[in-house]
Amino acid sequence: MSGRVEGKVAFITGAARGQGRSHAVRLAEEGADIIAVDICENIETVAHYSLATDQDLQETVAQVEALGRRIVAVKADVRDLAGLQKAFDTGIEQFGHVDIVVANAGIITFGRSWELTSEEWRDVIDVNLTGVYNTAKVAIPSMIDAGRGGAILFTSSTGGLKGLQMMGHYVAAKHAIVGLMRTMANELGPHRIRVNTIHPGSVDTAMFQNPGTYSVFSPGESEPTVDTAMPAVIAQHALPTPWVDPIDISNAVLFLGSDEARYVTGVTFSVDAGACVK
Repeated sequence: MSGRVEGKVAFITGAARGQGRSHAVRLAEEGADIIAVDICENIETVAHYSLATDQDLQETVAQVEALGRRIVAVKADVRDLAGLQKAFDTGIEQFGHVDIVVANAGIITFGRSWELTSEEWRDVIDVNLTGVYNTAKVAIPSMIDAGRGGAILFTSSTGGLKGLQMMGHYVAAKHAIVGLMRTMANELGPHRIRVNTIHPGSVDTAMFQNPGTYSVFSPGESEPTVDTAMPAVIAQHALPTPWVDPIDISNAVLFLGSDEARYVTGVTFSVDAGACVK
């Protein structure tokens, strides 16, 4: 039996670890070849956790190749349109087309909205909004020219559907890509290219598992830990879990990227243990 995305090619940003690696591996399990991009270096304003490394990206390559699928992995910054275009084109030279785009790369920092530095504001908006736009921009012309249709997925957040304290810049960016998705869903519909947003809640990755996030859920603690944060983390969900796993988001990516979702476009798809209904 063939895989659910057999013969398709997926372009994934932030693919070196976390959700991005999980998406690459899950799609490869179901038959896709992968174009993987990651910055593989730190951003100065992101102080609470480290970003991915070259070694992380090579681990993604190893896991995809172990499944018998092909992968082109390129170090690139989604904020750099020319560099991202070059990375994408490198993948197209290898595979000839792309069918699934997953604009997954994202960062987070914390602070009350009016107290964020201009650098913190700029970096989060540049990665989480402009980087998502750049990811779509470099891929769309080739998708239209190929005439194969396809699926574009933006990783938003519960913060793309409601306000979350201490992360106003992040929430602003995650809301904004919903508007971009809805616009592109209409613009690209005639080309049979579907555009949707995925809205994870708290996901068990480095972006969540760090002192900055713990401090949001345990205000007043001088040394916040996962244990001090846990009661508030669980309380935010309708389902009794502190977080979802990357595979839970990857399964949504697989569905929305596959032909099973051939008439699903313009949708905000939540995988958040009920955080948005709580």
